[in-house]
Amino acid sequence: MNEPNNKVPGLATRQSAIRLLDAVCRRGETLDQAMAAATGKLSNPSDKSLAHNIAANVLRWMTALDAMIDSATRNRLADDAKPRMALRIALAQVLILDTPQHAAISTALPLVHGGPRRLVHGVFSTVMRGVESGKLKLPEYPEIPGETLDRWTGNWGEDVANAASQAWARPAPLDLSFRSDDTGSLEGEKLAPNHLRMLPALPVTALDGFDDGAFWVQDLAASIPARLFGAGEGRTIFDLCAAPGGKTMQLASAGWKVISVDNSAKRMERFHDNLVRTKLQADEVIADLMQWEPAEPADAVLLDAPCSATGIFRRHPDVLHCIGSRQIADRVDVQRALLDRTAPWVKPGGTLVYAVCSLEPEEGEEQIEAFLERHEDFTIDPVTADELPAHILPGESGCVRTLPTTLAEQGHVDGFFIARLRRKA
Repeated sequence: MNEPNNKVPGLATRQSAIRLLDAVCRRGETLDQAMAAATGKLSNPSDKSLAHNIAANVLRWMTALDAMIDSATRNRLADDAKPRMALRIALAQVLILDTPQHAAISTALPLVHGGPRRLVHGVFSTVMRGVESGKLKLPEYPEIPGETLDRWTGNWGEDVANAASQAWARPAPLDLSFRSDDTGSLEGEKLAPNHLRMLPALPVTALDGFDDGAFWVQDLAASIPARLFGAGEGRTIFDLCAAPGGKTMQLASAGWKVISVDNSAKRMERFHDNLVRTKLQADEVIADLMQWEPAEPADAVLLDAPCSATGIFRRHPDVLHCIGSRQIADRVDVQRALLDRTAPWVKPGGTLVYAVCSLEPEEGEEQIEAFLERHEDFTIDPVTADELPAHILPGESGCVRTLPTTLAEQGHVDGFFIARLRRKA
């Protein structure tokens, strides 16, 4: 790729943003997967953060931004064409990030060459005139991409789909999990033991108690699976797909002897750093679960299975542009294999908790229904309301499902499905 003149201030950051968008929209990568390569030429962490922020907001508001662009062109620009990408970046900066118009367009024009520059400048100017006159404006909430919107409306109803749009529009609150129920000097809303919800605060590393390892960042819904095991009292648990370590730290804090397994050496580096900072103990294993075999069954197993991750769309808007029915079906196959592989690792009478950060029933309710048909030695161990954070209730089946409507007034939670199963003695 021929890079434009990098002497324009801020241009390198916008080049990184367009590479991020290209990775998501053309290659189906997530922002996290693309970050290293797309921002490798940026030396300043704040520039990398800005590139990510621009790309994330383009993805969040893409439907509305494209409608504005299309209103100002005779012939529709191709979705992956450089002029459309440059216009998305420029408009997102002005309309969402409050960047001055001259700064947005001066860094967008060098992203395209020749005649398309005049096109980008003309379309941008036309849209801005429409905005200033009140004829054009962003909707109150971003629109969920079409296939996902249809799927969620069909599975959960219009209220949930509308709540998802509302949740997507605002920064997610900062949920902290603590080693104990002492939250120190930090102030916020306490929705569960060992928990505090705060307004987004950056950098988290500057918060009182971070250096002492008093807490770690973990969405409230993500903290539920480990809560369902109760006190460990020295018993053994396998935390499978364990990185970056939030659930392991919860379990170790609750007195479990934790054996944590993940197949990513890179993610386990962060896992190890988290354990060191929080002064908690766990056996760390880097291995593929389809190859690794424990020496003996454990009292409990937590399988936080690989999934579509559509439940974490608030912080990761890219997933709704990368995930469709084919990807969901692929994840379902992986989950089925992992459930069958790891079920024998639970002692008779022991507990298996299955969790996915997904809003797709195929990965949650339907996955567990099929598992119980294959494994008659397991049964659902119903979760009770007093085991869950405030305002979150178990379903009729005894499993837990969090949706965009869950805790909407308190700032929402990630979408999760969690089932607690008991192996018959």
